[in-house]
Amino acid sequence: MRIDIITVQPGLLESPFSHSILKRAQAKGLLEIHVHNLRDFSTFKHQQVDDYQFGGGAGMVMMMEPVVRAIEHLQAQVSYDEIIYLTPDGETLNQPMANQLSLKGNLLLLCGHYKGIDERIREHFITREISIGDFVLSGGELAAAVLVDAIGRLIPGVLNDETSALFDSFQDNLLAPPVYTRPEEYRGWKVPDVLLSGDHRKIEEWRHEQSLERTRQRRPDLLGNPKK
Repeated sequence: MRIDIITVQPGLLESPFSHSILKRAQAKGLLEIHVHNLRDFSTFKHQQVDDYQFGGGAGMVMMMEPVVRAIEHLQAQVSYDEIIYLTPDGETLNQPMANQLSLKGNLLLLCGHYKGIDERIREHFITREISIGDFVLSGGELAAAVLVDAIGRLIPGVLNDETSALFDSFQDNLLAPPVYTRPEEYRGWKVPDVLLSGDHRKIEEWRHEQSLERTRQRRPDLLGNPKK
């Protein structure tokens, strides 16, 4: 999979993609991540990429020309399955969406900044708009990092144990059950006996019951949503 990211703050994305799982995914050749500085596509002397809103109002808007120039420059080299704009008013990222996007070949992400992008870019170039939650960030870079991480870990071969992702929270609209590791007892706090029993059927039943109970307590809304 290849993911290209257009941003006015490329430095914000250096660390998230240089460590842990995403670093290993790139080292294995399973995932390519390319970060592009939008200012490189500006024709202004000082690499301006924003301007005042028509009609007045506080906040600057990302201009048409540099964004279109960047998108079309990349489209000339790569055929994208989706051109995604990270924005607070997009559809909320969830696990089924991450599963779906992980099956794509090439994605182009555009990070919003300032008051957002000229609406005509959304109308003519963007194929999908995604938000990571009902709050506003200073820019779309952190949201892009979250999206890439959520997608990248699902690519076959990225995780050492490929079945691990299948049991994450939200994969079946349930939260993950409690997990334990050594020692079996610490300060009198014991691991549930069923997990030490070696009876895999009972262990799976216990885990499912715990997932249901945890979801009822913490995210009852999930139990009313059919899996997409």
